[in-house]
Amino acid sequence: MTARSEDLSAHAPAHGSDGLRPDTVVVAGGRPAPEHDAPVGPSIVLTSTYRGSGEPRDSDRAYGRFSNPTWEDVEGVLARLECARLPALLYASGLAAIASVLSLVPAGGRLVMPRHSYQGSLQLAADLEARGLISVVTVDVADTDEVVAALDAADVLWLESPTNPMLEVADLPVLLAAARERGVLACVDNTFATPLVQRPLELGADVVVHSVTKYLAGHSDVVLGAAVTSDAALRGRLQQHRSLHGAVPGPFEAWLALRGMRTLALRVERSMASAAELARRLQEHPAVREVRYPGLPGDPGHARAAAQMDGFGSIVAVVPSGDVAAVEAAVDALRLWTPATSLGGVESLVERRRRHHEEPRTVPETLLRLSVGIENVEDLWADLDRALSGIDR
Repeated sequence: MTARSEDLSAHAPAHGSDGLRPDTVVVAGGRPAPEHDAPVGPSIVLTSTYRGSGEPRDSDRAYGRFSNPTWEDVEGVLARLECARLPALLYASGLAAIASVLSLVPAGGRLVMPRHSYQGSLQLAADLEARGLISVVTVDVADTDEVVAALDAADVLWLESPTNPMLEVADLPVLLAAARERGVLACVDNTFATPLVQRPLELGADVVVHSVTKYLAGHSDVVLGAAVTSDAALRGRLQQHRSLHGAVPGPFEAWLALRGMRTLALRVERSMASAAELARRLQEHPAVREVRYPGLPGDPGHARAAAQMDGFGSIVAVVPSGDVAAVEAAVDALRLWTPATSLGGVESLVERRRRHHEEPRTVPETLLRLSVGIENVEDLWADLDRALSGIDR
């Protein structure tokens, strides 16, 4: 498929028997039945338990830790976006979803994952290894041969593409095929790309994970996660883990996430277009040493991203000139960009990632991760240009 940032639906498949494309699904999905006097939007179901008597059946809701209609609205929409045959599973946080999926690594099993990944994923894997439950092998996910070689003794392959925060692009079709050939369970964190830009299940993944907190909800006001699969047995195991470990979302948060998803296509389209323009300008800025963005023709991941994605995302990694103090001063000088640790919201955020002690040492000390929001791109650029120009070159 051809990568485009100006029209997310140009190459996207229809999602579901009604033939709707993803930018329509986010608006139309999860609504009440079209009956006279029915509300246009879904209600929030606030309950801890449900009526029932007699022998419990699998279809019974029974208790609020097992099911909620408000969760299910979100789960249905996300499943359609990811082209899954089964409803997604909503979790209390992205890390809760990751923990549930990593529980699929058997006791004493081996997990292969990128050396540059979401910090929470790396820390959770390290904790499991420290307790002797699993072994972890980290790889350069852009080196396809290295990853494939690591699969020979693996049980689960964990992938991010593009990676956080280095924006490396994995050859997903090749790696997922290699995992399948070896009987290795393959999971992809699709938070950065969103299902509007990349659908790993179609490329061969067994499970897809999202931090719903980020682009899906999109307004920096909820903490949620999700896992998606088309395998009924896997979904059953994940659902049981969610229930037993109490990693369930609140119905109000689920409702807010669904409301946020209504504008997902517009937000992603706008932020991707701005990210591409800012990356191009930053490449030419005298105070910038390096820019990583898959949409740049010279980026190491450009060809792969163009082949397997419908766009290049809205995250830009920048390594300015100068030392840590100078870069921190530039961040402090920003007025429109917000220094914060999250991403994917309507507002543009910036963070020096190595301020976190747990961040891999292979991430440059001065690397800034830019999460481009939906503000006017000229205002975003003016703020960046002014702040970066204060760095002594």
